[in-house]
Parts: sequence; structure tokens; C-alpha cells
Amino acid sequence: MSKILEITEVTVFPAKEGGKLRAFATIVFENCFIIRDLKVIEGDRGYFVSMPSRRRKDGTFKDIVHPLNAETRQRVEEYIIKEYHRLLDQDFAQDEFIG
Repeated sequence: MSKILEITEVTVFPAKEGGKLRAFATIVFENCFIIRDLKVIEGDRGYFVSMPSRRRKDGTFKDIVHPLNAETRQRVEEYIIKEYHRLLDQDFAQDEFIG
């Protein structure tokens, strides 16, 4: 039986670049394990989270950390994308207040 780690913190940083990359994210599990450099990507079917990866000698990319099951991947994506939307809403509200 596997234990589901509690997600205790999610931080999202908007990307300054154009294209499909919308943000970078950091996620903390149980206040003791951190993963940095996750990416929020806008795809054809909505947003998804790309795991940190490293370029291999053959030019392809390989994830250096990743969930081992679909349930954990879905939870990570939900938390990060929810925080990304919260950040967008916050920025929109500030623009409305200033403008």
C-alpha cells in the first residue's frame, strides 16, 4: 500500500518568455522535499505541467524527477495549475484596480 505525500506548498512564477511556456513552479511535499523548475505549459487541450528534465547527449530530454503513478501526477498538476490561475486572477484584479 502506497502513501500519498501531502503537498504543503506550491509557488508559481510567471514566465517572461512568449510561446507556450506560461510559468515555472516549485512544489514542496510534507514540508521536507522540494522540486523546482516544473513548467506550466499551454497545450492544445489546456494547461499541463512538465517535469524538470535534462538534455541527453542524443538531444532528447529525460525527466529527472516525475510521479510514479497517474494519481500523483494528476494531484501535482491540479495544485500547480490552480495556483497559476489564482496568480492570474490576482494580477487581473490588480490591473483592474490600478486601471
